[in-house]
Amino acid sequence: MPELKSVVKIESLVLNQSKNVILKGHDEPVSSVAFSVDGTRIVSGSSDKTVRIWDTNTGAQIGDPLHGHDGSVSSVAFSADGTRIVSGSYDKTVRIWDANTGAHIGDPLHGHDNWVTSVAFSADGTRIVSGSYDKTVRIWDANTGAQIGDPLHGHDDWVSSVAFSPDGTRIVSGSDDKTVRIWNANTGAQIGDPLHGHDDWVSSVAFSPDGTRIVSGSRDETVRIWDANTGAQIGDPLHGHDNSVISVAFSPDGTRIVSGSDDKTVRIWDANTGAQIGDPLHGHDNLVSSVAFSADGTRIVSGSSDKTVRIWDATGRAQLKSHDHSVRYATNNIIDGSTDHNLPTSGSTWDVQIMRIWDTNTGAQIGDPLHGHDDTVFSVAFASDGTRIVSGSSDKTVRIWDANTGAQIGDPLHGHDDTVFSMACSPNGTRIPSGSEDNIVRIWDTTTGAAARS
Repeated sequence: MPELKSVVKIESLVLNQSKNVILKGHDEPVSSVAFSVDGTRIVSGSSDKTVRIWDTNTGAQIGDPLHGHDGSVSSVAFSADGTRIVSGSYDKTVRIWDANTGAHIGDPLHGHDNWVTSVAFSADGTRIVSGSYDKTVRIWDANTGAQIGDPLHGHDDWVSSVAFSPDGTRIVSGSDDKTVRIWNANTGAQIGDPLHGHDDWVSSVAFSPDGTRIVSGSRDETVRIWDANTGAQIGDPLHGHDNSVISVAFSPDGTRIVSGSDDKTVRIWDANTGAQIGDPLHGHDNLVSSVAFSADGTRIVSGSSDKTVRIWDATGRAQLKSHDHSVRYATNNIIDGSTDHNLPTSGSTWDVQIMRIWDTNTGAQIGDPLHGHDDTVFSVAFASDGTRIVSGSSDKTVRIWDANTGAQIGDPLHGHDDTVFSMACSPNGTRIPSGSEDNIVRIWDTTTGAAARS
């Protein structure tokens, strides 16, 4: 994975020209950035131990750096109403900040005995869940900072994955101890017994969109579906993979599950029956490290250690492929309308200078390849309305494309001084942040074309 750098930069995306506002402040790698829900602010966390808030319209830093952590800030997130920020750190603490003033709300949330690996707000913003290498899950009152109940003990190894249910009443956690556990998010009590079944560590867990089921993937080569209310396993394990299952996800309508594996395949499953839909999607020459559905459920994107990113018809009928080299850093970015899958996946990327658009019903390529970049394409993302594609490259440019015709829109967006590794769309689709090896994150305005004011 490329080394992260230490400057945040906001830039407007203008189709024919650009101006930029450099947000200098972080002294070490920027490890995490997130938009507020309304898209007016950015929060960033860094190995320099600070959290910073930025105005996306003016580029101005809002208030002073948020000092307090004594170790690298590993995770940051806004509350749904945008009034607070939560951060987790290698210093073993969780902290809550006023997103408007930058003031620290209450004392640090002490309790974890090892790195805090993940933090998240509940949907209503009243609680925070954190998972840690100390084998515990903890729930915190997001208004007071008080820990709710005792630590959620039960896992015998580090907690690898945590998630709130959509209604915020439950938490699911997966662990290196081979179990999945469900917790009452209000009391912290474990609901039922641990969900045993996996014979190796649980790598990924997720709730279905309606919160009634949980899917888990494991190194034991199986995918399992669980009743989120009772903890009972639904049906038999989903066998088919010949090696570790690395990633699982529900489709937006909850009817299907996609899984990616070390066996080099992507598989689609009927989430109600557990039956595999169609044949395994062959094509990758190495482990599949990441899978996700498009927001409309018609496509699946997969990334692999074979240096490719591939797009598939979500019914399993056709593989949409043609690239022969890697764009692995983009595997979590090609998701229509999504702002929740923006973290680059570590791996190597070599000699990919084109993109392709595909008909998801037939598998046919639409139009010619998208040529223009002069070096490796590391990251691609759809605009929220699906009409445009944005790409970043080792040629130091960001480019916008018409997703219907494949035509490039406007001139290349110059500004970065090194490889553009990662991008994401703001919730309303008007801005796209791009991260680069030049130590900079830039924001490009895709709606008005107006340059950000300095």
